[in-house]
Amino acid sequence: MTVQTLYDDVANFIANMNPTKILELKAPLEAQERVQALIEKEKESALTATEKDELDHFLVLERLIRLAKAHARQRLSGV
Repeated sequence: MTVQTLYDDVANFIANMNPTKILELKAPLEAQERVQALIEKEKESALTATEKDELDHFLVLERLIRLAKAHARQRLSGV
């Protein structure tokens, strides 16, 4: 089993819960602002190890949610 397969399995599980609600899922404004601040800081200077770890976690969550939304769209379209 690969990491990609695990992501797909978890995303599929999430999408099955309530596909319509999954498509409405969006990060809170505070989280969006934090990610933007970390990205800007990364462009301007080096992030601390803690900040890099935080940004990496946000990116993993974003990837998982995008996959869940893709699975939800498939469920709703009957594909």
